[in-house]
Amino acid sequence: MKRITILSGLLLVFAALPVMAQMDASIKLNEVMTDNENSLIDEYGARNAWVEIANISHSTYNVRGMYVTTDRSVLDKKMSVPERISRMSKIPNGDARTNLSGQQLIVFQLGSQPAQGSLHLSAQVRTGEPTWIALYNGNATQLIDSVTVPALAADQSFARVADNGNARDWEVKSADRVTPGIQNQTVVSESKVEKFKREDPHGFGMALMAMSIVFGCLALLWLTFTLFGMLMRHAETARKVANHQPIKPITKTVEKTMEVGHKTGVILKEGFDTKGIDREVYMAVIGLALRQYEDDIHDVESGVITIKPKDTGWDDEYSQMTHLHEPLLPLPPIGAHIPTGPELK
Repeated sequence: MKRITILSGLLLVFAALPVMAQMDASIKLNEVMTDNENSLIDEYGARNAWVEIANISHSTYNVRGMYVTTDRSVLDKKMSVPERISRMSKIPNGDARTNLSGQQLIVFQLGSQPAQGSLHLSAQVRTGEPTWIALYNGNATQLIDSVTVPALAADQSFARVADNGNARDWEVKSADRVTPGIQNQTVVSESKVEKFKREDPHGFGMALMAMSIVFGCLALLWLTFTLFGMLMRHAETARKVANHQPIKPITKTVEKTMEVGHKTGVILKEGFDTKGIDREVYMAVIGLALRQYEDDIHDVESGVITIKPKDTGWDDEYSQMTHLHEPLLPLPPIGAHIPTGPELK
């Protein structure tokens, strides 16, 4: 039973090691100042070099018991753990501020006395010189994060860009951009209207954009109606061609011919299949089919009236003037007696 308990405990310890290592990797050095003349002041009124540590994860993690050092000799793997610890400054226990929630930061004073407070570390920093600073886990064996700070002027800092956790992205920040205890890159909130006013104070961009929208809509409408008109014209032309009168008789003739041919073929096929058709029936079927074809063709009218010209003589002027009058008598010769009224009686 004891063996089972011991094995279970060992399994739990080994299973927890990767989790602890992953949590340690979420703790990063974030910003360092080596020459503080007008920046952060501690609770005693002193201006010390300082280092900012960040929890870049979204989980809570306590950095108590970790070690901060500026002595590069601790990189010697042959160095014993007690010797390495003697060259480091330990983050003390008992302060709630070391329990960092997600994305939280904490600032430690460097080159100070740990007796002054839990945020004071003894790690020494030389002003005006490059400084190597490192963060070790609670066993003082695993290097969690480190950075070499270049020689900085007074009140300058060396900070990670945008708190992104990438050790390669660091920059020197001027005194007016130093941000101890807050995110290295602040986000300025500006509405779209304010941004538009700032970028286009005279309104030229607004006018150009409005005109572009109006003319673009007009061009779209013109294109739409043009295409619609072309489509309707083609549809009307197709409708006229489909409804043209001379096409109807031809269509009906073809339909009738196909119908007669189909019926004839069906009759002949049925007769041949039953072997009950003779030559006379065959001839009669052909004759009836031809007769039906002629009748159907004759019955299909074209719907077009054709009038042929014919000379009737109704417009002959001479006949119209003379056919209602008697012929005139010849004139008597000169000197002949012309009877008068009584003589005529």
